[in-house]
Amino acid sequence: MTVLILVVFAIVALLGTPIAFCMGIVSLVSLLAMGKAFFLKLLAQKMITGIDKFPLMAIPLFILAGNIMNRAELTKHLITFANFLVGRLRGGLAHVNIVTSIFFAGITGVAVADSSILGSIFVPAMEKEGYDTDFSAAVTASSSIIGPIIPPSVPFVLYGCTVGVSIGGLFLAGMIPGILLGLSLMMVSYFISKKRNYPLHHIPISLREFVISLKNAALALIMPILILGGILSGVFTPTEAAAVAVAYALVVSLFILRTLRISELPSIFVESAITASIVLMLISTANIFGTILTTQQIPQRVAHLLLSVTNNPWVMLLLANIFLLIAGMFMAESPNIILLAPILAPIVTSLGVHPLHFGFVSVLNLTIGLITPPLGACLFILCGISKLSLEQLAKAMLPFLVAEIAILFMCTYLPAIPMFLPKLFGFAQ
Repeated sequence: MTVLILVVFAIVALLGTPIAFCMGIVSLVSLLAMGKAFFLKLLAQKMITGIDKFPLMAIPLFILAGNIMNRAELTKHLITFANFLVGRLRGGLAHVNIVTSIFFAGITGVAVADSSILGSIFVPAMEKEGYDTDFSAAVTASSSIIGPIIPPSVPFVLYGCTVGVSIGGLFLAGMIPGILLGLSLMMVSYFISKKRNYPLHHIPISLREFVISLKNAALALIMPILILGGILSGVFTPTEAAAVAVAYALVVSLFILRTLRISELPSIFVESAITASIVLMLISTANIFGTILTTQQIPQRVAHLLLSVTNNPWVMLLLANIFLLIAGMFMAESPNIILLAPILAPIVTSLGVHPLHFGFVSVLNLTIGLITPPLGACLFILCGISKLSLEQLAKAMLPFLVAEIAILFMCTYLPAIPMFLPKLFGFAQ
């Protein structure tokens, strides 16, 4: 039966079927092959129970909050403020791009949104300033994965619900590594900019203009502070925090900045619902698929196989990282989290690795997959914007990818980096 599951999954996936439907089809075929057709009437029930979880409500709400803030044109305020901070460095626009991604992470929590929105702004602007197209696209793609690492983060919510790990703890675990990712990308950008003699602008800084830009950007930057502050103080849960984020986004957009019209809200709601439905459909079909895997004892077999190789936690983390990096090259982070996290997390944590630590490492690892060929979603978005081939962009991505994988392994083998804030706020011992 295990072979049948793998063969059917591979065939359906190679035909280009969305991964959510892949899992549903494989589950259906498996039930029929096992002669358990009477369980078919339970499929709909299983799909509903898979998403009938209060914490999962945070996903559509965070997506909605991000879409409201995006439509309210807060991006331009973040760019202006980032320009004041780092625009005078060598390769200033590249640094502005990266710092804006760090700020933007507190709004969207989704790498694909970051790469599409900021890519359409920065790639043409950097080309106009004399930057090479491949460099411009590579900077944008590599910095876009900071979005799911700095809270709020949809992948962290998904991992927390799938494995049963504290979502607030995962949010905190991503703060310091997210900043380290940005700094590492800025270092790479600086050396490339110096080597290629990219522009160096001496921007005059007016105190009045700086204060105005800080005030405007602060309206966006308050959102992650509000979310984390509420969760850490115990005022509200992560799901309630997402609802507060939506309310805050509406107040800022409609009544403070007044850059959003009420007539635009229906289209924002529809767009958010479509995006959220993709994730929720994945979760619902994965609930059925997970049941099939469990009945066939596949997680136990994988655990036995890995533990037969080693019971050293550091070696196991290396194996898990390599496996997740490869998996991320072929499938997006959400289905990977749903499929692989319940299998790998118990194995690694049984060897003494903290669940929050491995949860953070897994999400960062799979998020890097969004910028690795052959199927990195962010790469395809930037290829479309920049008109580059996948090969050209992948080549330009290499130094940035090396820097991000270095941060990944640093956080893997120096757990104090991601675990400092969770321990400080009592999410871990």
